[in-house]
Amino acid sequence: MELPIDHFRLLGVSPSSDTEEVLRFFHLRLDRAPQDGFTPEVIAQRAELLRRSADLLCNKQLRENYETALLGGASGLEFSSNREVAGLILLWEADISYEAFKLARKALRPPQAPALGSGRESDLTLLAALACRDAALHEQEQRHYSSSAELLEEGIQLLQRMGKLPENRQNLEKELEALLPYRILDLLSRDLSDQNSHQEGLNLLDSFVLKRGGLEGKKLSRLGDELNQSDFEIFFQQIRKFLTVQEQIDLYSHWYKNGSPDAGFLCAISLVASGFYRRKPAQLQKAKRRINKLNLQGGFDSMPLLGCIDLLLADVQQAEECFRNSPDQGLKEWLDKYPGERLAALCDYSRNWLLRDVLPGFRDIDVDSVDLEAWFADRDVQDYVDKIEKRGALGIARAGLSLISGMSPEKYQSNESLDSKQSESNFDSVADDLDDSPLNDVLLRKENVRRFTFAQNLFENYKYIISSLLRPDLNFSMIKLALKSNRLFLGTFVFILLFVSGGLISLVSMRTLVPDSTVLGTSKIKNDSSEKIIDDEVSSEGKQSQDLKVPLTFSPLTASKPSEEQILRLIKVWLQSKADILLGKESNALNKVAREPLVKIVNQQRLKDISLKEKQIITTKVESLEIEDQTSKRIAVKARISYRDQRVKESGDVVSETSIPSLTVKYILGRKKGQWKLLDFYSGN
Repeated sequence: MELPIDHFRLLGVSPSSDTEEVLRFFHLRLDRAPQDGFTPEVIAQRAELLRRSADLLCNKQLRENYETALLGGASGLEFSSNREVAGLILLWEADISYEAFKLARKALRPPQAPALGSGRESDLTLLAALACRDAALHEQEQRHYSSSAELLEEGIQLLQRMGKLPENRQNLEKELEALLPYRILDLLSRDLSDQNSHQEGLNLLDSFVLKRGGLEGKKLSRLGDELNQSDFEIFFQQIRKFLTVQEQIDLYSHWYKNGSPDAGFLCAISLVASGFYRRKPAQLQKAKRRINKLNLQGGFDSMPLLGCIDLLLADVQQAEECFRNSPDQGLKEWLDKYPGERLAALCDYSRNWLLRDVLPGFRDIDVDSVDLEAWFADRDVQDYVDKIEKRGALGIARAGLSLISGMSPEKYQSNESLDSKQSESNFDSVADDLDDSPLNDVLLRKENVRRFTFAQNLFENYKYIISSLLRPDLNFSMIKLALKSNRLFLGTFVFILLFVSGGLISLVSMRTLVPDSTVLGTSKIKNDSSEKIIDDEVSSEGKQSQDLKVPLTFSPLTASKPSEEQILRLIKVWLQSKADILLGKESNALNKVAREPLVKIVNQQRLKDISLKEKQIITTKVESLEIEDQTSKRIAVKARISYRDQRVKESGDVVSETSIPSLTVKYILGRKKGQWKLLDFYSGN
């Protein structure tokens, strides 16, 4: 056998050592024999090999010849087979542990395997265990943790196969276990082109966390010497940056299913990061559901997180509600510092949350800033918001709207939006720099979808109920079955009953308040000719103009503190301009009194009427006006108006008619760039 060692390294001396130094090291090596466990025969053979090397280096002629051979390229020493184990021991002692382990393991395999129970087998097995440990330590010093772990695994398998040295095997197993975190870090930090190593690191990390009892380390007390929880958290933060967002989602989901609540929370955060970075809002919806299912200990406050997610899904009212429901008093006080600018405050909080707590820690996500405008302007985000609004509009809860919001051209809002505190806080923020942001466009789209989807389903059920009631073979059992099976159908049925009752009450009230000549009955209109309808339209328009008393021209309202008269004039211009557009006329004043979202709603209503070949005749009169709140950027007023509208086909047939003698409407005005405009309004008595 030839071993990769020379006489100088075998004795442990340098090539420049003289004879005295060679002899001194020779005697030291004889006195420092390896630890107990080797057989006396192999120790004697070791001493003989040391003596041969010392004799050669002390003989001047032999040493010169040997040095010449080394310079000529000679390497290694040859040993006879009966001195093989002694040579491997010297190789191990010369700190060439890796080669010593590989050669010893090879010598223990067939066909050169020693006889069972022989001294040679015992010596080779012990040498393999010792060399394996030292070689693994050397690899660790070089930060080759994966290679070190592989050596330890090979040594453990060898000792298991030989059935010897159980104590040495346990020591190797402990070292392998302690090396696991470093091994995982080594495998995961490699280049992504090495997919095999990366996948091996993922598998090891998965089993490592499960063995610990999840991210919380529930089984640490049973495992003895292992990373404590503090060291594990530091280690985990180091390896996160080497994992992609999808890899983290998969790992966290698996750990959460195996009983780790912290993993469930991190999975939700990763879903938010993935959804926001890749413009997939459905991921945010999944994250929201997962957070709601979590039962985190330690008084964890999930309300701000849910509020941020709701804001990213364009549900501003729900977002503010979540922030208000948070037990964190400091957060509430922080919100109260931004009166009239709460939407901007929520956006700022969400932006910082994404940048600081959500997006860092992923291999495939690298951001320096968070652009919420780009998020809300994304087509996929807008389409998803529209989709969930359409789906939500089918519920019976959406039917809880006021008569004027559902049947008139006023902007549709749900019962939730009628809460004055929530609405005011949302409208306050629109008066700031977010007025023209994509978030407002998303909110506008939500309102349109909400209104038209509900109205479509409402009128479909309305037509079905009316046609059923007019059938001569009316079967009330069938209607009863339909009411039980369809909540929206039931809501529509109740709505019609309330509508008819309200109409009768309104008719009686109108007759007591105004002359009979001002009330247009539906039956009379249907019996009139087309020319009569046109006359009614002209008279209605004339009456409207007379009631509003608004001049044909209107200058933008720029006063720093408008008077009640100036505010009333702006509202009248809004009502008249909207009525003109829905009648099919042109109006140049609408953009001067209302912000772009409201203008879009009116124009979209007109486009829909055109597609249906219809128009609306609207008559309104402001009976009273009261200023409720007035600041430098926002004004809230409550007005009482009388309202009537007719929806008329091109043929002259009246499709629908609404008459409300007294209606309370709250208008919100905002100031931007020195000009006051209508931001929003909602009705409710």
